[in-house]
Amino acid sequence: MTDIFSIISGIMSGLLGAMGMGGGGILIICLTVFNNIPQQLAQGINLIFFIPIAILSVIIYSFKRLIVWKTAIPFAIFGIIGSIIGVYISYNISPVWLGRIFGILLLFMGIKELFSRNKEPKH
Repeated sequence: MTDIFSIISGIMSGLLGAMGMGGGGILIICLTVFNNIPQQLAQGINLIFFIPIAILSVIIYSFKRLIVWKTAIPFAIFGIIGSIIGVYISYNISPVWLGRIFGILLLFMGIKELFSRNKEPKH
């Protein structure tokens, strides 16, 4: 049964990640809940999982001219800085609190998505 959850979560995480919707939430939940992997280890696995997906997605989106590099580069730079800070915090925080913070973040994101209005992007 665990293999089935792993296959389904891998496919769903890849699909959501390639669409830019953050499939890491699904993968981390699957790894921690169904495979009993500690959350800090699951986060590392999640990052390795998404390197090839991110590279492939950037290539495809670039060919389709769907990346505005002038906007994306500053976000990438500050994202790297945030990643360094996040790794430091997650390494120095209790796994229990890390799981709680992750759960609260997912809950707030879900509530926001449920009650937000879909607006057409401006071109």
